[in-house]
Amino acid sequence: MTGKTPRTVLVTGPGGAGRTTVAAATALAAARRGDRTLLLCADPAGPGTVLGTAVPTAAGAGPAEVTPGLWVARVDPADYFRTEFLALQERAAAALDMLGARRLDGEELTELPGTEQFALLQALRRAAAGDWNVLVVDLPPLRDALSVLALPERLRRLIGRLLPAERQAARALRPMIAQLAGVPMPADWLYGAAARRDEELAAVQALIGSPGTTVRLVAEPGPAAADALRVARDGLSLYGLRVDALVPNKVLPTDSSDAWLATLAAQQQKCLDGWSEEYGVGSGTGWPLREVRHLGRDPRGLDDLADLEALADLGPDPGPDTDPDPDPWWVEDRREEDGLLVWSLPLPGAVKADIGLVRRGDELLLTVGPFHRIVPLAGALRRCTVSGAALTDGVLKVRFTPDPGLWPRTP
Repeated sequence: MTGKTPRTVLVTGPGGAGRTTVAAATALAAARRGDRTLLLCADPAGPGTVLGTAVPTAAGAGPAEVTPGLWVARVDPADYFRTEFLALQERAAAALDMLGARRLDGEELTELPGTEQFALLQALRRAAAGDWNVLVVDLPPLRDALSVLALPERLRRLIGRLLPAERQAARALRPMIAQLAGVPMPADWLYGAAARRDEELAAVQALIGSPGTTVRLVAEPGPAAADALRVARDGLSLYGLRVDALVPNKVLPTDSSDAWLATLAAQQQKCLDGWSEEYGVGSGTGWPLREVRHLGRDPRGLDDLADLEALADLGPDPGPDTDPDPDPWWVEDRREEDGLLVWSLPLPGAVKADIGLVRRGDELLLTVGPFHRIVPLAGALRRCTVSGAALTDGVLKVRFTPDPGLWPRTP
């Protein structure tokens, strides 16, 4: 164990853009730089074809070293579902025996829809606890990847609402409460299971929100990818995910004498110019663009991956004094000027018509395009009422007016 969260690169993009290739090339570059690196692949087929070597696919197989410094592992939803179901069945053995239920064997279990997401979260938790300097994750396509990355926060909120931790302190009173209420109270094992799940999800959430974790977007220049990136930018901003690079993949050479290839290359260049203006470092989005040239074939093997030199730079490692939980949203105290607190939420590229904002108790329900997030309010904002909001230069500014009945009085 290193005792330190690994530098983590989460690779995703529209389907067919070459995510696995970019993830493998990024991991290989880190390994050849001297970092102990794990490439974690969410695709059940694994990255063996791209790497040009076999990767173990047996259930429960651990990471395999494919070249010095680079290990590869894949997410196995079937094995995850089987293990979790059998463990639950064992914990509920007494109740099942009382009902006369017949237990299921592992061989007859087939994973249910949605298992892939939970299997990936578990794999991320285990990888974060491993002895790795760099973790590169080949995520599912863009929309699915954003759903997975938002899942730990959502699940922890649900667990906290349904089984609040503070209720565990009253477990000694449960038998008496059950008699008075005439209904059974939740068993200790349920609260224990909820606490374990919350701890596991908290570890994944900490990895995703770590200063050393970034998203690497892979897209093949073209209209379809451009639309997908615009939508994804909303989700990335809303969930507070940092992008270290936008990787235009399979970029054609511009000096071809073939008229057909020259036309395609010109179309790509026009798209790249637009991306540089809309997403590049000089824009409000600020994503570095790292073009990866088309090799004229599908990359196969370590030599081909090593040729993709644009992916070698992972950016600076966070120092020991880096804030472990940096908040991209900030509160500005303007009570002396106009009696307000202003909560600023950077949402570059967002459109006013796609933004929804609802206050519910001590939480704020935010909607940006197809993405939703429920955010707890800071202590000071809970004692205020929402008095308005405006989207200015890619920043959503929510105005809060202190509630006289709740705000501490100045002597």
